[in-house]
Amino acid sequence: MTQTTTETKINPRPLDGIRIVDFTWVRAGPWATRWLGALGAQVIKIEWPLREFGRAGGAAAAPPGITPTLNTGGNFNDTNANKMSLSLNVRSPRGMDIIRRLISVSDAVVENYSASVLENWGLGYEELKKLREDIVYVSMSGFGHSGRHKHYTTFGPSAQALSGMTFASGLPDKPPAGWGWSYLDDSGGMYIAFYTLAALFHRQTTGRGQHVDMGQMIMGATLNGSALLDVTINGRSSTREGYPPGNRAHWPGTPLVSGYRGRTVAPHNSYRTLGGGYNDWCTIACFSDEEWRNLVCLMGSPDWATDAKLATLQGRLQNQEEMDRCIEEWTLTLEKYDLMHKCQAAGVRAMPVQSNEDRAEHDPQLRERGLLREVDHPELGTRRMQNAPFVLSESPARNHRHAPLIGQDNEEIITGILGMSREELVSGYSDGTFWPDSMDLYPYQKELLQ
Repeated sequence: MTQTTTETKINPRPLDGIRIVDFTWVRAGPWATRWLGALGAQVIKIEWPLREFGRAGGAAAAPPGITPTLNTGGNFNDTNANKMSLSLNVRSPRGMDIIRRLISVSDAVVENYSASVLENWGLGYEELKKLREDIVYVSMSGFGHSGRHKHYTTFGPSAQALSGMTFASGLPDKPPAGWGWSYLDDSGGMYIAFYTLAALFHRQTTGRGQHVDMGQMIMGATLNGSALLDVTINGRSSTREGYPPGNRAHWPGTPLVSGYRGRTVAPHNSYRTLGGGYNDWCTIACFSDEEWRNLVCLMGSPDWATDAKLATLQGRLQNQEEMDRCIEEWTLTLEKYDLMHKCQAAGVRAMPVQSNEDRAEHDPQLRERGLLREVDHPELGTRRMQNAPFVLSESPARNHRHAPLIGQDNEEIITGILGMSREELVSGYSDGTFWPDSMDLYPYQKELLQ
């Protein structure tokens, strides 16, 4: 169930009383303000129906059985929970006047456009300071607002390529693979939220606002782990000589010591489990001889496992192919969750490989931690959405509101927060300030105007 008003009064959230004007789009920016909203900030998303990428096109695919509208996209609704929506044409003089009035009574502005966009609108940091001297302006463009490439445009996957992460993910003798998901968008969003909190705290302690200037590619360059040390300290350029040291710590034909990662271990792999289906796998990793002995005992101490050649790490690495085949003969007799429980009880690190369905339907830990929380949506019905992946004991961070219908909160923002008259609200619909003339109004907007 969603968090109630009573819950909020009993346990006030960390950012209650903070108002954020949200100019974000696509994924990274909206992902940041989603969590700021979960922490209690009043996030007002500024959007225009003709240019809202997240609500339209392929990114807005509706769930099966739901008629697609600007309000039904699954990804949009997950990414924009805990926000309000003001549909506003900021490129019109009247719309710009309204947005300047809103910024003057807000604490922060968050945006992830290219470096020159808000500047060209007349909403750069120097202009924002004239509206509110202590405003916090948080921006994340592809390359930041300074440097020779500041005007280059990018998306998460292309920033990922330049950052070095795409190269590191490839297989030997194959093209750079990239990641299955736009990793720099989600991680970038968390960085935006982190730096917004830091700037708000700085303002609280000093009374001064500031411009937080982030570059998505530059942020990604710091996520390559110790690979940068390999070239700066060891003088070794990045190569893909062997398979990535992920599920398996060591691959045949590669050095036993893997550069900056330190000495490899074995067993360290993913093994098929009972059923042998596409997702019937479990990972097992033994980081010491003691953990290996625990695994041997759990397997019933078969002759092959008690052979002296496997008693040491060096021996297990040298005989890894044979060892892994024998381990998998055993894992194929157990269901992957049963295997995890038995291994954990025996002091062996093991976890099943989980699909989306596994995480949503079969993971009791995620369920008990409340990662998926039901939210009631006017058009999608009751749906489970991602909740905050952390727990605050005194000030809960929770999904307390579904993603807004476009323009849903126009009346509350215009007549409530800004104190404008209802006549001004109605006339804004007539002159195209709040809704384009070329689009029909949604029923809730027609009801508002009646």
